[in-house]
Amino acid sequence: MELLRKWLGHPEDIYNLLRFKMGGYRAVMPRMDTDSLGCGLRTCYRYLNQTSRSFAAVIQALDGELRHAVCIFYLVLRALDTVEDDMSIPLDVKVPMLHEFHSYLYQPDWKYTESKEKDRQVLEDFPTISMEFRNLSKVYQDVISDICHKMGVGMAEFLEKKVDSQREWDKYCHYVAGLVGIGLSRLFSASELEDSIVGQDTDLANSMGLFLQKTNIIRDYLEDQLEGREFWPREVWSRYAKKLSDLAKPENIDVAVQCLNELITNALHHVPDVLTYLSRLKNQSVFNFCAIPQVMAIATLAACYNNQQVFRGVVKIRKGQAVTLMMDATNIQAVKAIMYQYVEEIYQKIPSTDPSSNKTQQVVASIRAVSLPGSPMASRHHYSPIYLSCAMLLAALSWQYLSTLSKATEEYVQGGDN
Repeated sequence: MELLRKWLGHPEDIYNLLRFKMGGYRAVMPRMDTDSLGCGLRTCYRYLNQTSRSFAAVIQALDGELRHAVCIFYLVLRALDTVEDDMSIPLDVKVPMLHEFHSYLYQPDWKYTESKEKDRQVLEDFPTISMEFRNLSKVYQDVISDICHKMGVGMAEFLEKKVDSQREWDKYCHYVAGLVGIGLSRLFSASELEDSIVGQDTDLANSMGLFLQKTNIIRDYLEDQLEGREFWPREVWSRYAKKLSDLAKPENIDVAVQCLNELITNALHHVPDVLTYLSRLKNQSVFNFCAIPQVMAIATLAACYNNQQVFRGVVKIRKGQAVTLMMDATNIQAVKAIMYQYVEEIYQKIPSTDPSSNKTQQVVASIRAVSLPGSPMASRHHYSPIYLSCAMLLAALSWQYLSTLSKATEEYVQGGDN
């Protein structure tokens, strides 16, 4: 009954979950026909669905040949990331692998069969992935190979050093996510579904990746601590604690939240770039692909801001909230309204005594300036009483059934592959 109580507190979630489950999801994630694909591509899409909780559906919703290019791009980077994450690979083996990984794309027989990671199949069957890579147009191959090379070098750089300064935080996020944004943007332009400026403006594309990566790093503080990983920049957390792990101690919760708020303020500086980038997109499938993770990120930051729960467990946005975002974020005015809504939510929670309060207010003001209120989507939560009454009645009658159905949605919402 706890799920029902949560839904009754957010009736718009019920309406949108019903709308989503009754076919609305096909507007943003249409079904892809895999029967017409060759054996190799079918295998690649199977690996995509096995390894990506977040992006599989939206990748498969992309138009034309861009879909295959992005699928292969994702799998290549997933294989590279699997090498980086595998602690069983000695550094004297791992570092050269990361540096040379892009060259394996052109070696038909290269594979790695000694990984202990859960996604090791992309390494064990890398010949299938590299074959489909070589079947792509050269313009796509060049982008994927170049990004793979740069990312491998960057990963190797950070294998044995921690993130100290905020500049290094930006650099690390660039290597693991900004380069993905740049590569995707170049693929969008190469497909001619988007103008050349989308692929050429690397600063905006980099910001798209940094906003998502910083959100993940901020949200995943406790999970990373439990697994022995540290991605919060020392320059920031050292002003609040002697060790990053100290922020999880109950007696340090006040300064921990202040540190959290400072990092969220840092991440929010990317939002104006995100909106400028999205405003340039013309193709609907590309827009959906890019916009959905960004609105999920701003909603996540709003949930995390000034929230002690970040240091005690996992902060998640509601499934119904996520579905609403997925279905609404289909045009730039809607995305602007969503960004405006969530930065206003953050603004209302800014403590007057927070050391970063002035900076947070300033970045909120800059986002307000580029997010015009009063658009048609700004009042998207105001449904008519009859809609809400019907939705609430249906939820009361079938909440357990909907809970089961929404598990698939949760995989997209709570996935860490932003």
